[in-house]
Amino acid sequence: MAKKALIIGITGQDGAYLSKLLLDKGYEVYGALRKRLDSSPHNLIALGIADRIKFVPVELLEFTNIFNAIKKSAPDEIYNLAAQSSVALSFEQPLFTADVTGMGSLRIIEALRVLDKPIKFYQASTSEMFGKVRETPQTELTPFYPRSPYAVSKLFAYWMSVNFREAYRMFICSGLLFNHESPLRELDFVTRKITYSAARIKCGLQDCLELGNLDARRDWGYAPEYVEAMWLMMQQPEPDDYVVATGETHSIKEFAEAAFRAVGFEIVWEGDGPAQKGIDKVSGKTLVKVNPQFFRPAEVDVVRGDYSKAKDKLGWSPRTSFQDIVRIMVEHDMKLLA
Repeated sequence: MAKKALIIGITGQDGAYLSKLLLDKGYEVYGALRKRLDSSPHNLIALGIADRIKFVPVELLEFTNIFNAIKKSAPDEIYNLAAQSSVALSFEQPLFTADVTGMGSLRIIEALRVLDKPIKFYQASTSEMFGKVRETPQTELTPFYPRSPYAVSKLFAYWMSVNFREAYRMFICSGLLFNHESPLRELDFVTRKITYSAARIKCGLQDCLELGNLDARRDWGYAPEYVEAMWLMMQQPEPDDYVVATGETHSIKEFAEAAFRAVGFEIVWEGDGPAQKGIDKVSGKTLVKVNPQFFRPAEVDVVRGDYSKAKDKLGWSPRTSFQDIVRIMVEHDMKLLA
């Protein structure tokens, strides 16, 4: 009999790639979908798998419908990828972020506890929880120091996952995933904003790209590979938590350089701080400007993950290079605009 999985947050980048992975492995996939006009399974449609998903209505702010969705789908595995995931928006809507991202996860876990079925649960954690990092690289044992309402909410969900796992012997694991990108990344994320803007500028549809802190450094991986790590965690005999990362860091500035290089521009930088500009080496045209409104109230300067545990216990390692990730995203956006 085929395994069944319920993916909460199925319409996002990770939900779509995870759905495809599980379908390819013969799973019966249920997708939690909010009853809202803006809850479109566009990423599932893009991957050509929307008609293979069995959708169930779920609203993370309400316990009863979560309980009923789990009872109805009767899954072997639940992947909670849902969150209010915009760091910038979390400063504007901290209460909503905490309710959806933090309490929403707890509602799912509590529903599982009450149901008392042998259902495995995956909680999507994030490198944002490390925030103002206490050590580099970050491991599963690195102390957390979150720097946004989003990260604090994720940390609440993480510790609730650990607590319920230990208190009730539930199969709950957390993936401490560092930044991971793909062509399915939404446009309000800085990486996709960069690749889409580079493509638009190349096509003459946009003059300039405005960014915030160009010096912020992140550990960027490829989303289709990171969902493989999620699945591998759920196949282990015992639940545990794992850092999923590449062990490399690159700055926002480097990401912009790689994106514009992919469409034929070579950027040189002029000025310092907020006065910095990215200039096309050939034409002298300004391609990138700094806009202070895009700076975070509390910045996370650099994160870099140590994925040794995932490599040793799961047999997982990243395969796609930083340059290839950027190129794949830019090529996708050029095709969109063609």
